[in-house]
Amino acid sequence: MSLSMDEERVKKLVRELIIEVGEDPTREGLRETPERIANMYKEIFGGYDSDSELSVQFSEDSGVVIARDIQFYSMCEHHMLPFFGKIHIAYSPNGRVFGISKLVRLVEKYSKRLQIQERLTKNIADELYSQGVKGVVVLADAEHLCMKMRGVRNDAVLSSSAFRGIYENKEENETIMNLIRKRASDSSF
Repeated sequence: MSLSMDEERVKKLVRELIIEVGEDPTREGLRETPERIANMYKEIFGGYDSDSELSVQFSEDSGVVIARDIQFYSMCEHHMLPFFGKIHIAYSPNGRVFGISKLVRLVEKYSKRLQIQERLTKNIADELYSQGVKGVVVLADAEHLCMKMRGVRNDAVLSSSAFRGIYENKEENETIMNLIRKRASDSSF
């Protein structure tokens, strides 16, 4: 799906929404809001047009590669409110590694969409695994404003995971999970 957003239509819809919630769209603080929201939507939903460029790889005989604490921001498809947190990616290369920026861009590709956390985690794991690595683990921890601001009004953090390839094996799964947890607890960052 491509983000071929009609900015003028979005501005009109936002103006109508402002009226529906009981505000005056001509009021000083709201006059530019429809334009600001249209511009913001182009940015925060840019994942529909994103190319994660995972085809760019480097020859390297390496052990497990772990990228921890990749920040992400997304929009819940059920309430169109933000959810945000950190994603940890571990993969076992098959003679080729990805640059760290490629992993961050992969997270952005899928997080900058209307999304649910479970699908976000799965999409990242599936795309990375499709590049021929031996195994992939993706862990995501996130706070959801749709749960904090409304409904149950709770500060719970949702965790989701996806395992592909060699990490679908229970023993390998436990080994990599311990490695991710150990490195996370040892980190001074």
